[in-house]
Amino acid sequence: MALLSIATSIATLALKFGAYFLTDSVSLLSDALEALVNLAAGLVALTALTIAEQPADDRHTYGHDKAEYFSSGVEGTLILFAAASIIYAGWNRFLHPVPLDNLGWGISVGLLAAAMNFATARLMLKVAAKHDSVTIEADAKHLLTDVWTSAGVLGGLLVIVFLPGWQILDALIAVAVGLHIVVTGIDLLRRSIDGLMDAALSPREIRQAEELIRAGLPAEASFHALRTRKSGATRFIEFHLLLPGETSVRESHALCDRLEESIARHLAKASVSIHVEPQEAQQPLAKSP
Repeated sequence: MALLSIATSIATLALKFGAYFLTDSVSLLSDALEALVNLAAGLVALTALTIAEQPADDRHTYGHDKAEYFSSGVEGTLILFAAASIIYAGWNRFLHPVPLDNLGWGISVGLLAAAMNFATARLMLKVAAKHDSVTIEADAKHLLTDVWTSAGVLGGLLVIVFLPGWQILDALIAVAVGLHIVVTGIDLLRRSIDGLMDAALSPREIRQAEELIRAGLPAEASFHALRTRKSGATRFIEFHLLLPGETSVRESHALCDRLEESIARHLAKASVSIHVEPQEAQQPLAKSP
């Protein structure tokens, strides 16, 4: 998927810069700059996925999944840098307008690039959902952002074709594009930070884990101290299982196995750790007479 993203980014980058040189449109330049960021992000994603797929070793006993969060953070930073450049270029053109040329050709080339990005992004989102990959999802959303950016740019240029006196719209669209993609960059940075800081699973997944645990417990058992986190596609779930003190090690182990299997069936790539405690240890000590 990362290779597909890179190939698409190279093709659309060439098309969009071609459209810019044909028209001298700053909004098309903003679209081309975003394509340049897409290419850099695709290279970062490819590197991150290669690292994340490596098996656990003596120094990284939990695997290398968190490499994906570094990729997401880099992509978010690149998007914000592109947004700042686009806003600056748009504001500069607003202050110093120039006439636009060959808008028909520029729009046609831009439409072709947008269609390529849309098809690639849809395919990548399906793969990201199947493999629960934050890196592929980030890259796909980045491409989709590019598609909506292109749609706004091309729509504005189409207005200018029919209303030539509105050429100032070109600069305003560029600024709007920059402000719009700031939101995407901030969201990717937030997700990257959450992953690196071991944020808990979503409330929905936590509720699901709690329901699965309760459903698998015998009447005399209970649990507490549930903790969750996610590393790449792997969900880590830990809790304390309270059992009667007379429960044998064999019985405790069998119950833990059943709970782990139940959770793993319903939550993809779940790694479950259970600490068994005697219920008596949770009872308050009686006061001495």
